[in-house]
Amino acid sequence: MFKRFLSLFSNSIAIDLGTANTIVYSYGKGIVLNEPSMVAVAVDKNGINKRIVAVGQEAKTMLGKTPGQIEVIRPMKDGVIADFYITEQMIKYFIKKSSKQSIMSFPPTIVICVPCGSTQVERRAIKDSALAAGARHVEIIEEAMAAAIGANLPVESPKASMIIDIGGGTTEVGVISLGGLVYANSIRVAGDRFDEVIINYVRSKHGLLIGDSTAESIKKQIASAHPSADVKESMVIRGRSIYDGLPKQIEITSEELRLALTDPLEQIVVAVKQALELTPPELSADLMESGFVLTGGGALLRGLNTLLEDISKLKVTIADEPLLCVAKGCGMSLEHLTNSKIYFNRIR
Repeated sequence: MFKRFLSLFSNSIAIDLGTANTIVYSYGKGIVLNEPSMVAVAVDKNGINKRIVAVGQEAKTMLGKTPGQIEVIRPMKDGVIADFYITEQMIKYFIKKSSKQSIMSFPPTIVICVPCGSTQVERRAIKDSALAAGARHVEIIEEAMAAAIGANLPVESPKASMIIDIGGGTTEVGVISLGGLVYANSIRVAGDRFDEVIINYVRSKHGLLIGDSTAESIKKQIASAHPSADVKESMVIRGRSIYDGLPKQIEITSEELRLALTDPLEQIVVAVKQALELTPPELSADLMESGFVLTGGGALLRGLNTLLEDISKLKVTIADEPLLCVAKGCGMSLEHLTNSKIYFNRIR
């Protein structure tokens, strides 16, 4: 009863500040916001002063359709801050939109996740940005740990758990035991790189210019990582011809996209192999039994689990609601703020 009463006045939230999407988890409520990490900015004639026009989903609808003085940007790149001011404004907007509209509410305590490979300077920038956006207190948790908690893996057990989180900007690989990361690595190859490869392939092979939104749609509908997952039907896509500048449409197949995505997929495979090679022998024995779990939007790429099973010879499971695992893990870690600090990365 006291906990319910206290939750009316507390305002603790967890933020999965991703390159592609920002998801906010509110203590006691669950996921309360899930929007693209995008901001539409109006720039003056001198290119100096910037004014925020739209944030999140509203900004995404403007992508590729804005007039000259407005640009849609992603203030996060490869899981870290690329534009401090715009990131601060974006976080402030999301906090305001997701927070309880109560007269008695206090500035929020925030748990925010970072890539395993981010530097202390990059982590400090994210923490400072959240504090500047109005947070009362900020804790940092690594994405691999948050993903494992959100996927309901037994992170506090002495047995090994392995997680691969493929987000928008980074792929996180972690081996967890006794509440800590025994091995952690982050590579800047993930969903955004897939989109970039698709755009470049369509331009070079078919002479067609397409935008980010079209590339993402192609990836979701017909892209695959393994021959067994290829979609039989081809897909019609529209764009602008690079030869005469006129609108043009082509057909593209799942097989040719799979071949085009070979390079970024190989980099993810190498990261997984390296994790298995550097895992202590006793924990490797545990992985023979438990395998590993895929989370993040990249886990939804057709046939990726089959590809990784073929390479590693281990069981590969896709988590329930893989897109939400990191945010859920951040939210679940809010309960440990007072009684356990093992999950968090301390920055002073």
